[in-house]
Amino acid sequence: MATLLLPSHAASHCRVVFPGGSRHPLAPTDLLGGAPRAAANRWPRPIAVACRAATRAKEAPSAGPPPQALAKEAHKYFDHAVISVRAGDGGHGAVLNMPPGPSTDAAPKSRGGGKVDKSKGKKGSGKKVSYKRNYDGSVSLPLGGHGGDVVLYADEAEESLLGFHSKARHCAKRGGNVGANGAMTSRMHNGSAGETLGIPVPVGTVVRRKKGSVLADLAHPGDEVLVARGGQGGISLIDAPDYKRGKAMALSPNVMRDVTDKVLTHGQPGEEISLELILRVVADVGLVGLPNAGKSTLLSAITLARPDIADYPFTTLMPNLGRLGGDPTLGALQFNSGATLADLPGLIEGAHLGKGLGRNFLRHLRRTRVIVHVVDAAADDPVNDYKIVREELRMYNPKYLERPYVVVLNKIDLPKAQDRLSSLAFEISSLGSEECHDKNFNKEISNENFSGHHVSAGNDKELGDYPRPQAVIGASVLRHIGIDEMLKEIRTALAKCSNGMLLQP
Repeated sequence: MATLLLPSHAASHCRVVFPGGSRHPLAPTDLLGGAPRAAANRWPRPIAVACRAATRAKEAPSAGPPPQALAKEAHKYFDHAVISVRAGDGGHGAVLNMPPGPSTDAAPKSRGGGKVDKSKGKKGSGKKVSYKRNYDGSVSLPLGGHGGDVVLYADEAEESLLGFHSKARHCAKRGGNVGANGAMTSRMHNGSAGETLGIPVPVGTVVRRKKGSVLADLAHPGDEVLVARGGQGGISLIDAPDYKRGKAMALSPNVMRDVTDKVLTHGQPGEEISLELILRVVADVGLVGLPNAGKSTLLSAITLARPDIADYPFTTLMPNLGRLGGDPTLGALQFNSGATLADLPGLIEGAHLGKGLGRNFLRHLRRTRVIVHVVDAAADDPVNDYKIVREELRMYNPKYLERPYVVVLNKIDLPKAQDRLSSLAFEISSLGSEECHDKNFNKEISNENFSGHHVSAGNDKELGDYPRPQAVIGASVLRHIGIDEMLKEIRTALAKCSNGMLLQP
Protein backbone atom coordinates (compact mmCIF):
# COMPACT_ATOMS: atom_id res chain seq x y z
CA MET A 1 0.00 0.00 0.00
CA ALA A 2 1.11 3.58 -0.60
CA THR A 3 0.42 6.72 1.36
CA LEU A 4 -0.11 10.14 -0.17
CA LEU A 5 -0.14 13.42 1.79
CA LEU A 6 -2.58 15.99 0.53
CA PRO A 7 -2.37 19.65 1.57
CA SER A 8 -5.49 21.06 3.19
CA HIS A 9 -6.72 24.64 2.86
CA ALA A 10 -6.21 25.01 6.66
CA ALA A 11 -3.00 23.73 8.22
CA SER A 12 -3.59 20.00 8.57
CA HIS A 13 -2.93 17.14 6.16
CA CYS A 14 -5.08 14.26 5.03
CA ARG A 15 -3.59 10.85 4.42
CA VAL A 16 -5.04 8.89 1.49
CA VAL A 17 -4.13 5.22 1.18
CA PHE A 18 -4.35 3.28 -2.11
CA PRO A 19 -4.28 -0.49 -2.51
CA GLY A 20 -1.48 -2.14 -4.42
CA GLY A 21 1.37 0.06 -3.23
CA SER A 22 1.23 2.41 -6.26
CA ARG A 23 1.69 6.15 -6.06
CA HIS A 24 -0.45 8.41 -8.20
CA PRO A 25 -0.85 12.15 -8.27
CA LEU A 26 -4.28 13.22 -7.18
CA ALA A 27 -5.69 16.64 -7.94
CA PRO A 28 -7.91 18.45 -5.43
CA THR A 29 -10.76 18.43 -7.93
CA ASP A 30 -10.70 14.63 -7.86
CA LEU A 31 -11.37 14.63 -4.11
CA LEU A 32 -14.31 16.98 -4.65
CA GLY A 33 -15.87 14.76 -7.28
CA GLY A 34 -15.01 16.98 -10.26
CA ALA A 35 -12.40 14.75 -11.90
CA PRO A 36 -13.13 13.29 -15.36
CA ARG A 37 -14.53 9.79 -15.49
CA ALA A 38 -11.47 8.55 -17.42
CA ALA A 39 -9.20 9.65 -14.62
CA ALA A 40 -11.46 7.91 -12.11
CA ASN A 41 -11.16 4.66 -14.10
CA ARG A 42 -7.39 5.01 -14.41
CA TRP A 43 -6.64 5.70 -10.76
CA PRO A 44 -7.50 3.32 -7.92
CA ARG A 45 -10.20 4.41 -5.55
CA PRO A 46 -8.98 5.43 -2.07
CA ILE A 47 -10.05 3.08 0.68
CA ALA A 48 -9.06 4.97 3.86
CA VAL A 49 -8.65 8.59 4.88
CA ALA A 50 -7.09 9.68 8.19
CA CYS A 51 -6.78 13.33 9.15
CA ARG A 52 -3.98 14.44 11.45
CA ALA A 53 -6.06 17.23 12.91
CA ALA A 54 -8.75 14.78 13.97
CA THR A 55 -6.15 12.52 15.57
CA ARG A 56 -4.69 15.39 17.54
CA ALA A 57 -8.14 16.42 18.69
CA LYS A 58 -8.78 12.93 20.04
CA GLU A 59 -5.44 12.88 21.88
CA ALA A 60 -5.93 16.34 23.41
CA PRO A 61 -6.53 16.28 27.17
CA SER A 62 -10.02 16.92 28.42
CA ALA A 63 -10.69 20.55 29.24
CA GLY A 64 -11.41 21.63 32.81
CA PRO A 65 -14.63 23.13 34.08
CA PRO A 66 -15.78 26.32 32.36
CA PRO A 67 -14.95 29.65 34.04
CA GLN A 68 -18.61 30.20 34.91
CA ALA A 69 -18.68 26.97 36.90
CA LEU A 70 -15.48 27.94 38.74
CA ALA A 71 -17.04 31.25 39.73
CA LYS A 72 -20.45 29.92 40.78
CA GLU A 73 -19.46 26.53 42.21
CA ALA A 74 -15.96 27.15 43.51
CA HIS A 75 -16.61 24.86 46.49
CA LYS A 76 -16.61 21.86 44.14
CA TYR A 77 -13.17 22.52 42.69
CA PHE A 78 -11.13 24.45 45.26
CA ASP A 79 -9.53 21.42 46.96
CA HIS A 80 -8.90 18.99 44.10
CA ALA A 81 -7.16 19.33 40.74
CA VAL A 82 -5.40 17.18 38.15
CA ILE A 83 -2.47 18.71 36.29
CA SER A 84 0.28 17.55 33.95
CA VAL A 85 3.83 18.85 34.16
CA ARG A 86 6.74 18.45 31.77
CA ALA A 87 10.35 19.19 32.52
CA GLY A 88 12.55 20.91 29.96
CA ASP A 89 14.43 18.98 27.29
CA GLY A 90 18.20 18.99 27.34
CA GLY A 91 20.05 21.27 24.94
CA HIS A 92 21.82 19.88 21.88
CA GLY A 93 25.55 19.46 21.56
CA ALA A 94 27.54 20.26 18.43
CA VAL A 95 29.69 18.60 15.80
CA LEU A 96 33.06 20.36 15.85
CA ASN A 97 35.62 20.40 13.08
CA MET A 98 39.30 19.90 13.71
CA PRO A 99 41.21 23.20 13.75
CA PRO A 100 43.82 23.70 11.03
CA GLY A 101 47.32 22.79 12.22
CA PRO A 102 50.34 25.09 11.99
CA SER A 103 52.00 25.36 8.58
CA THR A 104 55.03 23.10 7.93
CA ASP A 105 56.54 25.49 5.39
CA ALA A 106 59.77 27.04 6.64
CA ALA A 107 59.83 30.77 7.04
CA PRO A 108 61.93 32.58 4.37
CA LYS A 109 65.39 33.59 5.49
CA SER A 110 66.89 36.91 4.52
CA ARG A 111 70.35 37.09 3.03
CA GLY A 112 72.93 39.42 4.45
CA GLY A 113 71.16 39.76 7.76
CA GLY A 114 68.40 41.89 6.31
CA LYS A 115 64.86 42.09 7.62
CA VAL A 116 62.51 39.16 7.17
CA ASP A 117 59.36 39.67 5.11
CA LYS A 118 56.74 38.53 7.66
CA SER A 119 53.89 38.84 5.20
CA LYS A 120 55.16 35.81 3.28
CA GLY A 121 55.33 33.67 6.37
CA LYS A 122 51.82 34.55 7.59
CA LYS A 123 50.05 32.66 4.88
CA GLY A 124 49.34 29.13 5.98
CA SER A 125 50.76 29.63 9.45
CA GLY A 126 48.53 28.87 12.43
CA LYS A 127 48.62 29.74 16.11
CA LYS A 128 48.50 27.05 18.75
CA VAL A 129 45.11 27.08 20.48
CA SER A 130 44.84 26.27 24.19
CA TYR A 131 41.73 24.36 25.27
CA LYS A 132 40.14 23.72 28.60
CA ARG A 133 41.21 20.27 29.79
CA ASN A 134 39.62 17.58 31.92
CA TYR A 135 41.35 15.90 34.83
CA ASP A 136 42.71 13.18 32.50
CA GLY A 137 44.22 15.70 30.10
CA SER A 138 41.61 15.39 27.34
CA VAL A 139 39.95 18.45 25.83
CA SER A 140 36.75 19.46 27.64
CA LEU A 141 34.15 19.60 24.90
CA PRO A 142 31.02 21.68 25.55
CA LEU A 143 27.73 20.05 26.59
CA GLY A 144 24.15 21.02 25.95
CA GLY A 145 22.35 22.75 28.81
CA HIS A 146 20.37 20.70 31.34
CA GLY A 147 16.62 21.03 30.98
CA GLY A 148 14.67 22.85 33.67
CA ASP A 149 13.19 20.82 36.55
CA VAL A 150 9.64 21.15 37.88
CA VAL A 151 9.23 21.72 41.63
CA LEU A 152 6.04 22.10 43.67
CA TYR A 153 6.37 24.11 46.89
CA ALA A 154 3.98 25.12 49.67
CA ASP A 155 3.22 28.84 49.67
CA GLU A 156 1.21 30.57 52.37
CA ALA A 157 -0.04 33.13 49.84
CA GLU A 158 -2.01 30.43 47.98
CA GLU A 159 -5.45 29.60 49.35
CA SER A 160 -6.99 27.09 46.93
CA LEU A 161 -6.40 24.99 43.82
CA LEU A 162 -8.84 26.89 41.59
CA GLY A 163 -6.04 28.32 39.44
CA PHE A 164 -5.00 24.85 38.30
CA HIS A 165 -8.37 24.27 36.64
CA SER A 166 -7.83 27.15 34.23
CA LYS A 167 -4.21 26.14 33.54
CA ALA A 168 -3.68 22.42 33.93
CA ARG A 169 -0.42 22.01 31.98
CA HIS A 170 2.93 23.42 33.07
CA CYS A 171 6.18 23.12 31.12
CA ALA A 172 9.70 24.09 32.12
CA LYS A 173 12.16 25.69 29.72
CA ARG A 174 14.59 23.58 27.74
CA GLY A 175 18.37 23.81 28.02
CA GLY A 176 20.40 25.92 25.66
CA ASN A 177 22.31 24.51 22.71
CA VAL A 178 26.07 24.64 22.33
CA GLY A 179 27.01 27.77 20.40
CA ALA A 180 30.35 26.71 18.95
CA ASN A 181 29.59 27.52 15.30
CA GLY A 182 31.07 24.18 14.23
CA ALA A 183 34.69 24.96 15.13
CA MET A 184 36.93 24.06 18.05
CA THR A 185 38.04 27.28 19.71
CA SER A 186 39.26 28.32 23.13
CA ARG A 187 35.95 30.12 23.72
CA MET A 188 33.75 27.03 23.64
CA HIS A 189 31.19 26.98 26.46
CA ASN A 190 28.33 24.78 27.58
CA GLY A 191 24.74 25.55 26.75
CA SER A 192 22.79 27.48 29.37
CA ALA A 193 20.78 25.40 31.83
CA GLY A 194 17.00 25.76 31.81
CA GLU A 195 15.41 27.54 34.76
CA THR A 196 13.69 25.46 37.38
CA LEU A 197 9.92 25.88 37.19
CA GLY A 198 8.50 26.44 40.68
CA ILE A 199 4.75 25.93 41.02
CA PRO A 200 3.22 27.31 44.26
CA VAL A 201 0.46 25.29 45.95
CA PRO A 202 -1.45 25.94 49.19
CA VAL A 203 -0.03 24.69 52.46
CA GLY A 204 -1.48 21.25 53.17
CA THR A 205 -1.51 19.99 49.57
CA VAL A 206 -0.98 16.28 49.04
CA VAL A 207 0.84 15.54 45.76
CA ARG A 208 0.33 12.13 44.25
CA ARG A 209 0.66 10.49 40.90
CA LYS A 210 -2.58 10.27 38.99
CA LYS A 211 -4.08 6.96 40.11
CA GLY A 212 -0.78 6.15 41.79
CA SER A 213 1.32 6.58 44.91
CA VAL A 214 1.76 9.67 47.07
CA LEU A 215 4.84 11.75 46.26
CA ALA A 216 4.76 14.27 49.10
CA ASP A 217 2.59 15.93 51.72
CA LEU A 218 3.39 19.66 51.73
CA ALA A 219 2.08 20.36 55.21
CA HIS A 220 4.45 23.18 56.18
CA PRO A 221 5.33 26.47 54.47
CA GLY A 222 8.41 26.08 52.32
CA ASP A 223 8.06 22.33 51.81
CA GLU A 224 8.86 21.34 48.24
CA VAL A 225 9.05 18.24 46.09
CA LEU A 226 10.78 17.58 42.76
CA VAL A 227 8.14 16.04 40.50
CA ALA A 228 9.88 16.05 37.09
CA ARG A 229 13.58 16.14 36.19
CA GLY A 230 14.94 17.96 33.18
CA GLY A 231 16.67 16.10 30.38
CA GLN A 232 20.44 15.83 30.14
CA GLY A 233 22.17 17.91 27.51
CA GLY A 234 23.76 16.31 24.46
CA ILE A 235 27.52 15.89 24.10
CA SER A 236 29.76 17.41 21.45
CA LEU A 237 31.72 15.32 18.92
CA ILE A 238 34.83 16.02 16.88
CA ASP A 239 34.47 15.51 13.13
CA ALA A 240 37.90 14.71 11.70
CA PRO A 241 38.97 13.15 8.40
CA ASP A 242 40.60 9.74 8.42
CA TYR A 243 44.16 11.06 8.24
CA LYS A 244 43.53 13.26 11.32
CA ARG A 245 41.59 10.72 13.35
CA GLY A 246 44.61 9.74 15.42
CA LYS A 247 45.32 13.33 16.32
CA ALA A 248 41.65 13.87 17.18
CA MET A 249 41.65 10.84 19.46
CA ALA A 250 44.63 12.33 21.28
CA LEU A 251 42.57 15.43 22.01
CA SER A 252 39.34 13.73 23.10
CA PRO A 253 37.74 10.28 22.89
CA ASN A 254 34.49 11.89 21.62
CA VAL A 255 35.27 11.48 17.94
CA MET A 256 32.44 10.92 15.46
CA ARG A 257 32.86 7.63 13.63
CA ASP A 258 30.00 7.97 11.14
CA VAL A 259 26.82 9.94 10.57
CA THR A 260 24.79 7.80 12.99
CA ASP A 261 26.81 9.17 15.92
CA LYS A 262 25.09 12.54 15.54
CA VAL A 263 22.24 11.21 17.65
CA LEU A 264 24.57 11.53 20.66
CA THR A 265 24.50 15.30 20.31
CA HIS A 266 20.74 15.45 20.86
CA GLY A 267 19.51 16.42 24.31
CA GLN A 268 17.38 13.96 26.24
CA PRO A 269 13.68 14.73 26.71
CA GLY A 270 12.44 15.90 30.10
CA GLU A 271 10.15 13.85 32.29
CA GLU A 272 6.39 14.28 31.94
CA ILE A 273 3.93 13.22 34.61
CA SER A 274 0.26 13.66 35.51
CA LEU A 275 -0.36 14.70 39.11
CA GLU A 276 -3.37 14.75 41.38
CA LEU A 277 -3.43 17.59 43.92
CA ILE A 278 -5.57 17.18 47.04
CA LEU A 279 -5.85 20.05 49.50
CA ARG A 280 -6.27 19.23 53.18
CA VAL A 281 -6.56 22.26 55.37
CA VAL A 282 -3.90 22.48 58.08
CA ALA A 283 -5.79 23.21 61.31
CA ASP A 284 -5.63 22.11 64.94
CA VAL A 285 -9.35 22.44 65.69
CA GLY A 286 -12.26 21.65 63.38
CA LEU A 287 -15.73 23.15 63.80
CA VAL A 288 -18.56 20.85 62.68
CA GLY A 289 -22.34 20.93 62.95
CA LEU A 290 -25.59 21.36 61.07
CA PRO A 291 -26.17 24.42 58.89
CA ASN A 292 -26.98 27.62 60.83
CA ALA A 293 -25.70 26.15 64.08
CA GLY A 294 -23.42 29.16 64.60
CA LYS A 295 -20.02 27.84 63.52
CA SER A 296 -19.05 30.89 61.47
CA THR A 297 -20.25 33.22 64.22
CA LEU A 298 -18.16 31.29 66.73
CA LEU A 299 -15.08 31.56 64.50
CA SER A 300 -15.51 35.33 64.11
CA ALA A 301 -16.04 35.76 67.87
CA ILE A 302 -12.80 34.11 69.03
CA THR A 303 -10.51 34.87 66.07
CA LEU A 304 -9.89 37.72 63.63
CA ALA A 305 -11.50 35.79 60.76
CA ARG A 306 -14.51 37.38 59.08
CA PRO A 307 -16.45 34.63 57.31
CA ASP A 308 -19.79 35.19 55.57
CA ILE A 309 -22.64 35.06 58.09
CA ALA A 310 -26.32 34.97 57.09
CA ASP A 311 -29.64 33.53 58.29
CA TYR A 312 -29.94 30.95 55.51
CA PRO A 313 -28.37 27.46 55.37
CA PHE A 314 -25.09 26.66 53.61
CA THR A 315 -23.67 30.14 53.95
CA THR A 316 -20.24 28.56 54.32
CA LEU A 317 -19.26 26.78 51.11
CA MET A 318 -15.52 26.47 51.71
CA PRO A 319 -13.53 26.05 54.93
CA ASN A 320 -12.66 29.28 56.74
CA LEU A 321 -9.52 29.51 58.84
CA GLY A 322 -8.89 31.59 61.96
CA ARG A 323 -6.03 31.85 64.42
CA LEU A 324 -6.73 31.44 68.14
CA GLY A 325 -4.30 33.32 70.34
CA GLY A 326 -2.45 31.80 73.26
CA ASP A 327 -3.66 31.81 76.85
CA PRO A 328 -2.25 34.94 78.53
CA THR A 329 -2.41 33.31 81.99
CA LEU A 330 0.27 30.79 81.06
CA GLY A 331 3.81 31.67 82.04
CA ALA A 332 6.98 31.44 80.03
CA LEU A 333 8.16 28.06 78.73
CA GLN A 334 4.66 26.65 79.13
CA PHE A 335 2.43 24.89 76.61
CA ASN A 336 1.66 27.12 73.62
CA SER A 337 -2.11 27.23 73.55
CA GLY A 338 -2.30 29.03 70.20
CA ALA A 339 -4.15 27.06 67.53
CA THR A 340 -5.66 27.29 64.06
CA LEU A 341 -9.42 26.77 63.74
CA ALA A 342 -11.22 25.58 60.60
CA ASP A 343 -14.91 26.28 60.06
CA LEU A 344 -16.32 23.54 57.79
CA PRO A 345 -19.57 23.70 55.78
CA GLY A 346 -22.70 22.35 57.44
CA LEU A 347 -23.58 18.67 57.40
CA ILE A 348 -27.12 17.33 56.97
CA GLU A 349 -28.63 13.90 57.20
CA GLY A 350 -27.83 11.93 54.06
CA ALA A 351 -24.66 13.89 53.25
CA HIS A 352 -22.92 10.57 52.48
CA LEU A 353 -25.50 10.12 49.71
CA GLY A 354 -24.67 13.50 48.20
CA LYS A 355 -27.39 15.58 49.87
CA GLY A 356 -26.60 19.19 50.64
CA LEU A 357 -22.95 19.88 49.90
CA GLY A 358 -22.06 16.23 50.32
CA ARG A 359 -19.24 15.22 52.63
CA ASN A 360 -16.09 15.46 50.55
CA PHE A 361 -15.03 18.52 52.52
CA LEU A 362 -14.67 16.28 55.59
CA ARG A 363 -11.20 15.41 54.30
CA HIS A 364 -10.14 18.70 55.88
CA LEU A 365 -10.58 17.14 59.32
CA ARG A 366 -7.66 14.78 58.67
CA ARG A 367 -5.08 17.04 60.27
CA THR A 368 -7.17 18.30 63.18
CA ARG A 369 -6.40 17.17 66.72
CA VAL A 370 -9.59 18.40 68.42
CA ILE A 371 -13.14 18.60 67.06
CA VAL A 372 -15.63 21.19 68.32
CA HIS A 373 -19.22 20.16 67.68
CA VAL A 374 -21.58 23.15 67.60
CA VAL A 375 -25.25 22.29 68.32
CA ASP A 376 -28.19 24.68 68.09
CA ALA A 377 -29.78 24.39 71.56
CA ALA A 378 -32.91 26.20 70.35
CA ALA A 379 -33.67 23.67 67.59
CA ASP A 380 -36.63 21.28 67.71
CA ASP A 381 -34.53 18.24 68.63
CA PRO A 382 -30.90 19.16 69.47
CA VAL A 383 -30.05 15.62 70.60
CA ASN A 384 -31.12 14.16 67.25
CA ASP A 385 -29.15 16.89 65.44
CA TYR A 386 -26.09 15.89 67.46
CA LYS A 387 -26.54 12.23 66.49
CA ILE A 388 -26.97 13.07 62.79
CA VAL A 389 -23.63 14.84 62.55
CA ARG A 390 -21.86 12.14 64.57
CA GLU A 391 -23.29 9.45 62.31
CA GLU A 392 -22.10 11.24 59.16
CA LEU A 393 -18.61 11.51 60.68
CA ARG A 394 -18.65 7.83 61.58
CA MET A 395 -19.67 6.78 58.07
CA TYR A 396 -16.96 8.94 56.51
CA ASN A 397 -14.09 8.05 58.85
CA PRO A 398 -14.70 6.30 62.19
CA LYS A 399 -11.36 7.56 63.51
CA TYR A 400 -12.82 11.05 63.70
CA LEU A 401 -15.01 9.97 66.64
CA GLU A 402 -11.99 8.75 68.61
CA ARG A 403 -10.45 12.21 68.81
CA PRO A 404 -11.04 14.55 71.75
CA TYR A 405 -14.05 16.71 71.07
CA VAL A 406 -15.99 19.44 72.82
CA VAL A 407 -19.73 20.03 72.39
CA VAL A 408 -20.93 23.64 72.38
CA LEU A 409 -24.66 24.19 72.97
CA ASN A 410 -25.11 27.49 71.16
CA LYS A 411 -27.92 30.09 71.37
CA ILE A 412 -28.66 29.53 75.05
CA ASP A 413 -29.80 33.16 75.29
CA LEU A 414 -33.11 32.14 73.65
CA PRO A 415 -35.92 31.19 76.06
CA LYS A 416 -36.49 27.84 74.36
CA ALA A 417 -32.89 26.81 74.99
CA GLN A 418 -32.71 28.13 78.57
CA ASP A 419 -35.54 25.91 79.78
CA ARG A 420 -33.86 22.66 78.71
CA LEU A 421 -30.16 23.48 78.89
CA SER A 422 -29.35 21.26 81.87
CA SER A 423 -31.25 18.27 80.47
CA LEU A 424 -29.64 18.65 77.05
CA ALA A 425 -26.16 18.84 78.54
CA PHE A 426 -26.78 15.73 80.67
CA GLU A 427 -28.26 13.70 77.80
CA ILE A 428 -25.50 14.55 75.31
CA SER A 429 -22.70 13.98 77.85
CA SER A 430 -24.09 10.52 78.62
CA LEU A 431 -24.03 9.40 74.96
CA GLY A 432 -21.01 7.15 74.43
CA SER A 433 -18.73 4.92 76.43
CA GLU A 434 -16.62 5.91 79.40
CA GLU A 435 -13.40 4.80 77.70
CA CYS A 436 -10.61 7.29 77.41
CA HIS A 437 -9.69 8.54 73.99
CA ASP A 438 -7.24 6.28 72.22
CA LYS A 439 -3.73 7.54 72.95
CA ASN A 440 -2.50 6.12 69.69
CA PHE A 441 -5.00 7.94 67.51
CA ASN A 442 -2.25 10.26 66.30
CA LYS A 443 -0.36 7.35 64.76
CA GLU A 444 -3.45 6.06 63.03
CA ILE A 445 -4.32 9.48 61.63
CA SER A 446 -0.81 10.02 60.31
CA ASN A 447 -1.07 6.71 58.44
CA GLU A 448 -4.46 7.70 57.03
CA ASN A 449 -3.08 10.92 55.60
CA PHE A 450 -1.71 8.91 52.69
CA SER A 451 -4.79 6.77 52.12
CA GLY A 452 -8.03 7.40 50.24
CA HIS A 453 -10.62 10.06 50.93
CA HIS A 454 -12.54 8.12 53.54
CA VAL A 455 -12.29 4.93 55.56
CA SER A 456 -15.70 3.49 56.33
CA ALA A 457 -15.36 -0.22 55.55
CA GLY A 458 -14.94 -2.78 58.29
CA ASN A 459 -16.44 -0.62 61.07
CA ASP A 460 -18.83 -2.48 63.39
CA LYS A 461 -19.01 0.10 66.19
CA GLU A 462 -22.15 2.08 66.94
CA LEU A 463 -22.26 5.66 68.19
CA GLY A 464 -22.57 4.47 71.77
CA ASP A 465 -19.28 2.56 71.52
CA TYR A 466 -17.19 5.69 70.97
CA PRO A 467 -15.85 7.90 73.77
CA ARG A 468 -18.06 10.54 75.34
CA PRO A 469 -17.38 14.23 74.74
CA GLN A 470 -14.70 15.78 76.88
CA ALA A 471 -17.02 18.63 77.87
CA VAL A 472 -20.46 20.04 77.06
CA ILE A 473 -20.53 23.83 77.28
CA GLY A 474 -23.53 26.11 77.07
CA ALA A 475 -22.77 29.35 75.27
CA SER A 476 -24.23 32.18 73.28
CA VAL A 477 -21.69 33.28 70.75
CA LEU A 478 -23.75 36.27 69.68
CA ARG A 479 -24.06 37.53 73.28
CA HIS A 480 -20.54 36.43 74.25
CA ILE A 481 -21.83 34.13 76.99
CA GLY A 482 -19.72 31.14 77.97
CA ILE A 483 -16.86 32.01 75.60
CA ASP A 484 -14.16 31.83 78.28
CA GLU A 485 -15.31 28.39 79.50
CA MET A 486 -15.37 27.10 75.93
CA LEU A 487 -11.85 28.38 75.20
CA LYS A 488 -10.60 26.82 78.42
CA GLU A 489 -11.95 23.39 77.42
CA ILE A 490 -10.51 23.69 73.88
CA ARG A 491 -7.08 24.57 75.22
CA THR A 492 -7.28 21.73 77.75
CA ALA A 493 -7.98 19.25 74.93
CA LEU A 494 -5.08 20.64 72.90
CA ALA A 495 -2.79 20.38 75.92
CA LYS A 496 -3.68 16.71 76.36
CA CYS A 497 -2.81 16.05 72.73
CA SER A 498 0.45 17.94 73.15
CA ASN A 499 1.41 16.02 76.27
CA GLY A 500 0.88 12.78 74.37
CA MET A 501 1.98 12.52 70.76
CA LEU A 502 1.49 15.46 68.48
CA LEU A 503 -0.04 14.67 65.12
CA GLN A 504 2.53 14.88 62.36
CA PRO A 505 0.55 15.60 59.17
